[in-house]
Amino acid sequence: MIKVISSTWALLLGVMLLMVGNGVQGTLLGIRGALEGFSTWEMSFVMSAYFVGFLGGSRLAPEMIRRVGHVRVFAALGSFISAVLVLYPTVTEPWAWILGRVIIGFCFSGVYVTAESWLNSSVTSDIRGKALSLYMIVQMVGIVAAQGLLLTADPSGFVLFVIPSVLVSISFAPILLSVQPTPAFATTKPLSLVALYRISPLGCVGTFLVGGIYSALFGMAAVFGAQAGLSVAQISAFVASIYIGGLVLQYPVGWISDRMDRRLLIAMLAVAGGAGAIFGFVFGGFFVAILVAGLAIGGMTNPLYALLIAYTNDFLDPDDMAGASGGLMFINGLGAIAGPLVTGWLMSVAGPNGFFLYIAVLMAAVAGYAFWRMTRRPGVAVEDTGHYAPVLPSATPVAAEMAQEVFIEGLEGEAAEEAAARG
Repeated sequence: MIKVISSTWALLLGVMLLMVGNGVQGTLLGIRGALEGFSTWEMSFVMSAYFVGFLGGSRLAPEMIRRVGHVRVFAALGSFISAVLVLYPTVTEPWAWILGRVIIGFCFSGVYVTAESWLNSSVTSDIRGKALSLYMIVQMVGIVAAQGLLLTADPSGFVLFVIPSVLVSISFAPILLSVQPTPAFATTKPLSLVALYRISPLGCVGTFLVGGIYSALFGMAAVFGAQAGLSVAQISAFVASIYIGGLVLQYPVGWISDRMDRRLLIAMLAVAGGAGAIFGFVFGGFFVAILVAGLAIGGMTNPLYALLIAYTNDFLDPDDMAGASGGLMFINGLGAIAGPLVTGWLMSVAGPNGFFLYIAVLMAAVAGYAFWRMTRRPGVAVEDTGHYAPVLPSATPVAAEMAQEVFIEGLEGEAAEEAAARG
């Protein structure tokens, strides 16, 4: 791990600052929107807009990088992020925030693609898995730290919008001043969605549903807190609990997934996440219960995405894995766009607890479909499955393909060990 940190610390520091900036603006808008009198339905469009931009950025950023290079793309998109962050409190209209969120989502996606391609090129194959794990930890720690920053100023003022703008601007320095020569950039064309569904129906359906859950957590948790009458400190703690749960359980789930039928584990995690959502729905009047629900839901949702990718990989040849990750990421993005919209509609009909109701229904759908798929074909023998690689639902094509490289390298390592044992 020391080797990973020594070779990537500047990139990881820059990414952490980016995540802090992104985490602040995501939660802050949910709080500020309520103060400005935006309806839950209006805020659902604001939050969904981020994922529209993010999905578009993940598709277009690679071509932008190939045309003008990493440095120019990184600097240009980062400048747009800083500008939009300080414009939010200037034009407090839903249409302006929706446009700003599309731009922010597009730019953050492009910035992540750029940073991740540098990260992937700066590590060797023997430490790529550790680098990916550390990158994921840094991302989640950044979002958790962002919630603490919300307590430093009044959300009705300008300061909390200036802070993430400054952090994003500062994040460029460690990355641009210390990166290695810009790497060659290439991404793999995704498998067709029809072919991907035929290979793994559970992977496709589960990824779509998890995208909807994750976007509701990332985009609507603060809106829920504001509508439920929570204080800024309580909203910050609730959002932080979601990511703390995911950070704590990511690796235990990965360890277990390499030792049992992944379909059963997917169903079990979804049942547990659904139970956490029901707990929040029933006892949502108590703040401690909301925190417990956040820990449970986040702890189940974040590992589910990586688990679904690992399960899909069990049915793929190594040459097809990178293409499959692109297809799954696109499906996840479609689910993410729909998530805040459906959540906002439910919250406008059923009140704040519509947030937990939405998550409970989608978790039940994941569990039910996983159990049904177990009756349709036999599972892959545990000894024939590949290794779990941690990757978040917010991953870009570069991070997803980096995870696939770790997966493939694990398969090749096992094959080499078996050959040596036989020889």
